[in-house]
Amino acid sequence: MQIPLLVKLLTFLTFIPFVNVNDDPYVVVLGIAQDGGYPHAGCNKECCQELFNDRKKGALVSCLAIVDPQTNQRWILDCTPDFPQQLANLNRLEPHAKGHPLVDGIFLTHAHIGHYSGMIHLGREVIGARSVPVYTMPRMNKFLKTNGPWNQLVQLQNIELKDMQADSAIRLNDRLEIVPILVPHRDEYSETVGFRIHGPRKSVLFIPDIDKWSKWNLYIEALVEEVERSYIDGTFFSETELPNRSIEEIPHPLIEESIQKFIKMPDKVRDSIHFIHLNHTNQALRKGTEARRYLNSSGMHVAKELDIFKL
Repeated sequence: MQIPLLVKLLTFLTFIPFVNVNDDPYVVVLGIAQDGGYPHAGCNKECCQELFNDRKKGALVSCLAIVDPQTNQRWILDCTPDFPQQLANLNRLEPHAKGHPLVDGIFLTHAHIGHYSGMIHLGREVIGARSVPVYTMPRMNKFLKTNGPWNQLVQLQNIELKDMQADSAIRLNDRLEIVPILVPHRDEYSETVGFRIHGPRKSVLFIPDIDKWSKWNLYIEALVEEVERSYIDGTFFSETELPNRSIEEIPHPLIEESIQKFIKMPDKVRDSIHFIHLNHTNQALRKGTEARRYLNSSGMHVAKELDIFKL
């Protein structure tokens, strides 16, 4: 007697482990603005004054978090001046699990104020955190150990410094790993890195701060093709944004330049590119502007706060 096809199928399925898609690890955007945030201190232009007058926040400073709901683990990439609000947003999204540290790790890209100064909140004056793992490159490690107030965080064991090496993978857990990548930047106090984040099925590239693409010994076109989502430096849209400052002192890749670099790539690749770390002067930061429309028409995007991308 033949076994009915449905019975065969049910028998087969009993040997397939159940996977809860809601337990997928993911990356979430916690901020998209340049180091000074939006609104930006000292800005008297319309872009910021309306927000100051209404006591509203336009955008938090550039930051990502990695979350694994299955293990209740949470890591953040850069600790920004907006850390209090970003931690609150992360707690609402993925509540802090009892027995876990405040976050399971902080990965720092470099020593410019928008990327590490939020750690002041970990000290005795605010949270009084205990042994929060902070992953650093060698120069960044030395900077934190030898300069106040950061060295007090080390001495009081509010943070525990962990070493990173360029291109050396760090295993977060059985499903996740992160790889630091050296990038050229104004390295006054530390080297600068971006990160590749690898999950069970998908990978993410995070390069929030870099000098011109042409100064790098790697090809950004190849890197964005290797991952399913990229968050890359979009500080300035064009060189006309800062008429009173030399763009040579802050030589980020302009979004206009990046669009031309990526415009002939396949639709899928362009759709994966999200610009982050936007300066308050960048018109693409605001919806409905000509810059935003041009960017969207190219098939690329501005990163969106609290946007989730499953790994």
